[in-house]
Amino acid sequence: MKKNIFTIAAALLLPVAVMAESQSWDFTTLSSSDIALLDADTDNWSYDSSNDRYNYLNALSDEALTAGGTELEYAYGLRFTASQNSNGNVRVAAKRLAMNGTGLVITIPDLVAGYTVTVSCATSSSSTARGLYQTNLTSTSNFDTSSTSTLTCTGTVEADGDVTLTTSDGGMYIYSITVTDPDDSSSSSSGSGSSSSVASNYNSVNYNASYNQVKIVLSTGDILYYNTDEVSITFDDDNNTVTVTGDSFTDDIIGLATKVSFNKAGSSEAEGEFTNADGIQIITAKGWFESLYATWEPYDGDTNFETYTYNVYVKGGQYTDYNQIDDMLIRGYDGYCRADMVGLMAGDEYSIKIVAVDSDGNEIESSANEATDITVVNYSRDDFSHFNYAGVGAYNDDGTLKSGAKVFYVTAETASTISTDVLTGSSKYTTATGMQDIIYYYQKGYDTTPITFRIIGMITDDDMDELLSSSEGLQIKGKSAYNEIPLTIEGIGDDAVIHGFGFLIRNAACVELRNFAIMNFMDDGVSIDTKNSRIWVHNLDIFYGQTGSDSDQSKGDGSVDIKGNSQYITVYNCRFWDSGKCSLCGMTSESGPNYITYHHNWFDHSDSRHARIRTMSVHIYNNYYDGIGKYGVGVTTGSSAFVDRNYFRATGRPMMSSGQGTDATGDGTFSGEDGGIIKAYGNVMAENPSAYSFITYDDNNTSFDAYVVDNASDQVPSSVVTLDGGTCYDNFDTDSSLMYEYTADDADDIPSIVTGWYGAGRMGHGDFAYNISGDYGSYSVDSDLRSAISSYTSSIVKFFGTSSEGTSDGTTDDSSSNSGTGSTDDGTITDDDSEEGITSDGSIIVTFEDGESSNSSLVYVATGNTSTSKGTATYDGVTYSTCLKMESSTSVTITTSEVYNITLVFGDSETASFKWDDDKYTGTSSTYTLESIAAGTYTLAKNSSVNLFAIVFTSVATTE
Repeated sequence: MKKNIFTIAAALLLPVAVMAESQSWDFTTLSSSDIALLDADTDNWSYDSSNDRYNYLNALSDEALTAGGTELEYAYGLRFTASQNSNGNVRVAAKRLAMNGTGLVITIPDLVAGYTVTVSCATSSSSTARGLYQTNLTSTSNFDTSSTSTLTCTGTVEADGDVTLTTSDGGMYIYSITVTDPDDSSSSSSGSGSSSSVASNYNSVNYNASYNQVKIVLSTGDILYYNTDEVSITFDDDNNTVTVTGDSFTDDIIGLATKVSFNKAGSSEAEGEFTNADGIQIITAKGWFESLYATWEPYDGDTNFETYTYNVYVKGGQYTDYNQIDDMLIRGYDGYCRADMVGLMAGDEYSIKIVAVDSDGNEIESSANEATDITVVNYSRDDFSHFNYAGVGAYNDDGTLKSGAKVFYVTAETASTISTDVLTGSSKYTTATGMQDIIYYYQKGYDTTPITFRIIGMITDDDMDELLSSSEGLQIKGKSAYNEIPLTIEGIGDDAVIHGFGFLIRNAACVELRNFAIMNFMDDGVSIDTKNSRIWVHNLDIFYGQTGSDSDQSKGDGSVDIKGNSQYITVYNCRFWDSGKCSLCGMTSESGPNYITYHHNWFDHSDSRHARIRTMSVHIYNNYYDGIGKYGVGVTTGSSAFVDRNYFRATGRPMMSSGQGTDATGDGTFSGEDGGIIKAYGNVMAENPSAYSFITYDDNNTSFDAYVVDNASDQVPSSVVTLDGGTCYDNFDTDSSLMYEYTADDADDIPSIVTGWYGAGRMGHGDFAYNISGDYGSYSVDSDLRSAISSYTSSIVKFFGTSSEGTSDGTTDDSSSNSGTGSTDDGTITDDDSEEGITSDGSIIVTFEDGESSNSSLVYVATGNTSTSKGTATYDGVTYSTCLKMESSTSVTITTSEVYNITLVFGDSETASFKWDDDKYTGTSSTYTLESIAAGTYTLAKNSSVNLFAIVFTSVATTE
């Protein structure tokens, strides 16, 4: 007896037991042990290298298939009858079992009356109608076919005993045989453990992506899961027995296991280190993609948030010292507070510090607590939107904000009131108010200032200032084709939601949407409509849209549609919740090829279009197809798709090409257009439903779903063409001038990765939890899900912030505020924080170092945030390092009693820009002098995001 201990991830094929219970045979798999037996037995078997198959040379009379005297796992338990043929009447291959002739018999022994037999088969020739005669079986579907496409035939066993299947009128291809107990209530596509009478005999657990688990597929169709850290596993090859031993049980799985494999645990969040003594009690502190967050209990029992506010600081990555984060990033919820920081470099030594602030604006030092060793990781940028292009949106590729970026915090209260000046001509600025209005003025094509809108909580269509697309919602539009607008719209935390509208992107480039949910959208969730480039859509939760007028729009129209010569687009790490028409990719107007990437998305029980591709060249890798209602990937109109290491669970039609293969079955299930070509590599198809169909080029070199390659780098030969249209694959993925470098995960690991902490959807999969009902073939609206998203409300109780526009990087330097003096409760500075000096020519210079300013001829008051990390400015031989950041909230009031020339000194690398009494000024250098300013009171404010280091007052002699 031979026993092996499982200690590493592996896949094992075991013989199927002969028994009067549910069982199955998969003839598309040929084990290495069978191959070794076949190669050695040259008396009975001949290898045909041109067709990669083994031909049985001798006669069979109700006998098992053996090689070297050992029964093959391939057809273990079945009996065969066939005449002698030097070319083989029975042919064994890793793609199908071929019964080559008329009157050849397959016997399924010892069945029970009432059981169901299902056979997946096809004729080997379309010139003559062929099929399978059956005995002891009442046919419930046709067993005769003249189609070379796969046919699924079913029948019910009439009486206890053998069932025979006999070829009629010529050869037949057999792909699988399944025998099912009608009383067996298990579902091989449930993905959550087993509940049948067979499975109930064992101590298995439910599938859980958070654990390393062993997965055992039984011939009954059941799936058993065990957590590997809780059991030991052995198997006995000779007796086909798998033994699972736990602390209090031993499961002997005898003669039932057909496959044993391992599911790796999904990535989990890494908790920071913190100690709760006195003061603020931290609940959790964790990092995510280019961000981190912490939650804590309200200080001193202030659960109504009436007594205390909070200052929060972050250190690590680009911040060598603690920097205070914008107060709009701090919120109160029922029973806890939360702060998020975004725009961070990757690193594993981040810290966050939280301090309570009293009603006078003073920090309570004894309240302070911090968490350390927080890990932040980068988003993946292995895709077409980043190919030979740096910095999609308002962020650099290292995760930090681009220099000079504008940051707006958008809540239900501020969506229509946020305001900024947008360059709308060569020297003209226009004040825009409201999120849509600001984006609209960027359409003029003059302003290229990076800009990000940070969504906090839920924004509805009623909250917006306006929506310029009546069919879609918020419109992001360039002046002309592929106009760069370095724009990011991002959610803060795990509960940012856009409700009641979607997005129309047209003629734009360099746009990013990330980390929010779209619920109840108008027509499309995201419509990437016409002549767009470098669009990055990632980490979104996309739910139902509004019911459309067409019958196929009960869940809304497209979730993310890409069309109109849009190119270099990426859809990454998004979760599609029961979507109807998930993603259209191409119309008929594209000149192409337009390069598109879909990767690490979770198609969670969605129906179709994952994606539906016309004309374009598309890389689809590492996605999780989870209980797909209609079909996975569909290609038409000469498109090329590389379907690469995806995981298809309970997906009846994983891949289809228009007019051929599975799509040619019956009346057609996909499209009447010309076909496209799919190159497939390394995909896993698990828990296949009874209607499963996947036809490879090896199965049928004329009418196929996909051309399967042995290596990702293999090309598809030009001789492989579509049945309709006669087009071939363009091999874009093997041309380094066209294709990005990337590292794909193994398909077996995709469910755990995509459902893990760094997986699809919003941070931590968002604040909305729901298990979608149904599985393959179920594509009706989930009424409970529809109701839940329709009635969704934000759970934020308190916004601790007071302004809608943030600083350029989301932080305020620790040195500039919260000293307890000279600071208002919102972190602004007053005249106490300016310092007056005298220049070499006797002018008065006011800077922003610690100190006081007083002069009988002028009164100076500034409100705003200072920084010591914005570079330096040199004036009159002196270098200054503390600046006043010119932001929307910045205001400087100057009152003089005599005439001055007033010089404003900005950073050495900056260009002077400011408002003086609402008049806008832009210089050509870092300084600007206003000449002969009469006695009076004036206001200095922001024109663009620059940094003011000094104001110089030079007295002007006057004569009467």
